Amino acid sequence: MTTAEESVNPARTEGKFRAVAVCWFLGLGSLLAWSSMINIGDYYYKVFPKYHPSRVLTLMYQPFAVGTMAILAYNESKIDTRRRNMFGYFLFFLCTLLCIVLDLATSGKGGIGPYIGVCIFSAAFGVADAHVQGGMVGELSFMLPEFMQSFFAGLAASGALTSGLRLVTKAAFDKSHNGLRKGAMLFLAISTLFEFLCIFVYAFYFPKLPIVKYYRKKAATEGSKTVTADLAAAGIHQDEDGLKIEDRLSLKQLLYQNIDYAIDLYLIYVLTLSIFPGFLYENTGRHQLGSWYQPVLGAMYNVWDLISRCTPLIDFLRLESRKGLMITTLVRFLFIPAFYFTAKYADQGWMIVLVSLLGLTNGHLTVCVMTAAPKGYKGTEQNALGNLLVLFLLGGIFSGVAFDWLWIIGNGSF
Repeated sequence: MTTAEESVNPARTEGKFRAVAVCWFLGLGSLLAWSSMINIGDYYYKVFPKYHPSRVLTLMYQPFAVGTMAILAYNESKIDTRRRNMFGYFLFFLCTLLCIVLDLATSGKGGIGPYIGVCIFSAAFGVADAHVQGGMVGELSFMLPEFMQSFFAGLAASGALTSGLRLVTKAAFDKSHNGLRKGAMLFLAISTLFEFLCIFVYAFYFPKLPIVKYYRKKAATEGSKTVTADLAAAGIHQDEDGLKIEDRLSLKQLLYQNIDYAIDLYLIYVLTLSIFPGFLYENTGRHQLGSWYQPVLGAMYNVWDLISRCTPLIDFLRLESRKGLMITTLVRFLFIPAFYFTAKYADQGWMIVLVSLLGLTNGHLTVCVMTAAPKGYKGTEQNALGNLLVLFLLGGIFSGVAFDWLWIIGNGSF
């Protein structure tokens, strides 16, 4: 059925499905580089066996992501979203490429020098993530909820895709000489190509979609200055004298009204990152799957995380109650004793089930919170709220990574 608004403004729906697909692809690219580094963890454990790569690289990534995101969130109304996102995607591309160059230059040898280089690239991924994820979420907050859902599905797809590619490259090179390294390099090369494509898709294709232009023009008429460059890229030049500058809620007011959503996201990722990936790589023991065990666990988490980010599209599965979201988020903390006792006493089948449930609840709750929170606000407020929520999400990841180190207490080595 066509609504009156759609009849007057056909651009409001024109290109919707193409925009959903592009949002998915951009979500994929915004986490693909980091997922690549995590999913070749078995290679880094071979090259740097004494340095806890999965934990240290994640710990390097997160302070830069949170710190950069805090600065960007505070100044979101003054920052050009187009330049912000373009810089982020370019930094992802550059550092993924440099990971390959570093490995080739050192012939895949370990040592503290190459390890510091990998840590620097991990920190740069954190800076890029803050630019892209905060910028995209803020922008998509004043568009359709389907765009937000698709973007977060793309984020999860990056994990699922990299896990799948890692299993394929591991199988392809498992028996060959130096096969682990060859698989990792092919893996990073594919990721580099995807990041390169994201730059062009965001710069030249996304801004010209009619539905995207419609929502950006709408935000501009409400006083948003962050979309000016995006509109110019689409051939639309706004007359600033004709814009109506509306009063908007401050960051403090937005946070006060949505503190429960912010806490939900923080706790969701505190729990998830305190288990994945560090615990799965170092604290689950040895099983029949051998060297395939950790890649399989990572793949199961990522696949179910991807599936669950699509389940909120089904009305009766979508959780919108603020109280219900908080209760479900708190109940997830039962995963901590469940993983501890499963790793200690149960076999690999039960661990795979638990990891799948961890991914399933993580993705579903994330999308439910991110699509529910911006409703009822003006475009400029939705952009600001999107940035605030990403800040709490990244803060939860950072805290979870720090708590993840508690699992190695009592293991006899650090």
